[in-house]
Amino acid sequence: MGDDLEQLGARVVEAARKQGADVAEALVRAHRELSVRVRKGDVEMVEEAASRGIGLRVFVGDRSGSMATSDLTDTGLETLVEGALEVAKHSEPDPDARPPETHAFGQPDLDLLDRSLEDFGARDAEALAREAESAAFAVSDRITNSEGASCGRVVGGVALVTSQGFSGLYEGSRVSIGVQPVAPDGDKLRTAADWDARRFRHALRSPEAIGKEAGERVVAKLGASKIESQQLPVIFHPDAGRALLSALFGCISGSAVYRRSTYLADREGTPVAAEGVNVVDDPLIPRGPASRPFDGEGFASRKNVVISGGTLKTFLLDTYSARKLQRLSTASASRGLTGRPSPSATNFVLQPGELSPEAIVRDTPKGLYVTSMMGFGFNPVTGDFSRGAEGFLIENGQISQPVSEITIGVNFDDLWKGIDAIGSDLDLKTGTATPTFRVRQMTVAGT
Repeated sequence: MGDDLEQLGARVVEAARKQGADVAEALVRAHRELSVRVRKGDVEMVEEAASRGIGLRVFVGDRSGSMATSDLTDTGLETLVEGALEVAKHSEPDPDARPPETHAFGQPDLDLLDRSLEDFGARDAEALAREAESAAFAVSDRITNSEGASCGRVVGGVALVTSQGFSGLYEGSRVSIGVQPVAPDGDKLRTAADWDARRFRHALRSPEAIGKEAGERVVAKLGASKIESQQLPVIFHPDAGRALLSALFGCISGSAVYRRSTYLADREGTPVAAEGVNVVDDPLIPRGPASRPFDGEGFASRKNVVISGGTLKTFLLDTYSARKLQRLSTASASRGLTGRPSPSATNFVLQPGELSPEAIVRDTPKGLYVTSMMGFGFNPVTGDFSRGAEGFLIENGQISQPVSEITIGVNFDDLWKGIDAIGSDLDLKTGTATPTFRVRQMTVAGT
C-alpha cells in the first residue's frame, strides 16, 4: 500500500508543477474498514469498505487552491490538477498561507500497524461483539436490553508529498470493542457503556472483561437521583476527564490564540493550573493512538510540553497560526484532503500522578465522583464552564448513592488551578487522555 501512495502523490505533484503551480502538496489516504454490530445476540449491521482518495493543494504566488478526488484514473487526476489550479487563480492572496520549507528526514518507526488485522474478518468481529454483550447480560437479570455491542477494525496509510522535497508515509491500524447494556429503573431506562481500542488486537482487553464492566456500571446506576445543590470536591473518571482536556486543547490551539477566542491568549509563561499539573502533546509514543512520524505539513513530529508544573509553556501551532503570532510551527499541523492545514493535538495527555483512584476516593470525606458529562456549556473566551453530569456521591471516603440530573460548574481557570490529586491510572485508548483527578471545589446544582 505504502509505495503506491507515495508514487501517486509524487505523480500528481509533478503534474501540478508542470501546469504552472509554484508549489504543490499532495496528501493521499487509503484505508480498509470493517464494522459489525450485534444487539441481543442478533447481527444488526455489517459494513466493510475500502477507499482511496487524494487531495491536492497548489500555490500560484500568494494564492492557493485545493481539491480532492477518489477518481484515481488518468482523467480523474488530470481533472484534480486543473481544478486546484483554477481555484487558486480565483482565490484571495494570503501571504501567511504560503507553505513552509520542509525537507525529507529519517522517519521513526512508531510500530503503528498490526498486519494480522488485515485477515480480521466479519466473523471474527461478530464473535467478539457477541462475547462482550453476553458478558454484560450475565452480570444481572436486571439488565434486560442492549443498545448493542460493536467491534471494528481499520487498516490504512497516509502519504504526504510536496514539491519542496518532502515525501513521507506511515501506515496504521486500530481495533475496538464496545457494548452498551440497558436496565429499567422505575419509569426510566439506565444505560452505561464500556469499550476499548488499540493499535494491536492482542493489546485489547478481553470482550468478557469489557462486557462485565459495562454491566456492572449500568447496575450501579440504578436508583440514581438528584442531590441538593452545594459546593463539593469533584473527582473525574478518565472518561469524563477526557472531555475537559479536549476543551483545554481548544484554548491552546494556535487558531484560537491568534483569533483571541480563548481566555489563555495572553497567559503563556504564567500559572494556568495547579503545580502538579503537567500536560504534553506527544506524537512519538510507540503504538500511541494518535502517533505519527510527521505532521500535516511535513515537519518531523516532536513532543511538546504544553503545561509544566502548572505553567503554560507553549501553544500548539501550525505554520499559518505561527506566522499570525510571529512564531515558528510546533509541528502540530493536521490536514484533510482539502483546505488549509490547522493545529491539532496528537497524544494529548494529562500526565499521571502516583495515587490510585481508590486512594483519591478514600481521601475525599464528602464529594462527587463524575463518570460522564453531557451538554456543551463552555465558553472558551471567558472560561465559564457548566455541564450536565452523572456519577456517584462520595461519603466518608466511599462511593455511595448514584447521582443523575445534576449540573457542575466553575470557571475553567479555577478548575485547572483547583486540581489537588492526580491518579496513576492513565490509559491511552484515545489520543486525548487523563487519569482520574480531583478538583478541590466546584458548584454542584441539583434540587
